[in-house]
Amino acid sequence: MSKVCEITGKKAMFGNNVSFSINKTRRRFDVNLSKKRFFIPEEDRWITLKVSTRALKSINKKGISAVLKEAKEKGLVIK
Repeated sequence: MSKVCEITGKKAMFGNNVSFSINKTRRRFDVNLSKKRFFIPEEDRWITLKVSTRALKSINKKGISAVLKEAKEKGLVIK
């Protein structure tokens, strides 16, 4: 399973660890993902999504139906 948010499409970024002596080594910035179940009242069913915390905030603000509609328009959610 890849570490990608199913709502926003956020994925890991890459950068450098910089030591005191300014030696640079590559590192990875992972996304803060959590697996969450949501109930969709229009379809009367539960779905499980891997979402970032930023996506959770937008779901709390707009509602799951509106956020899923936007994600489908962007082509991020297949369900």
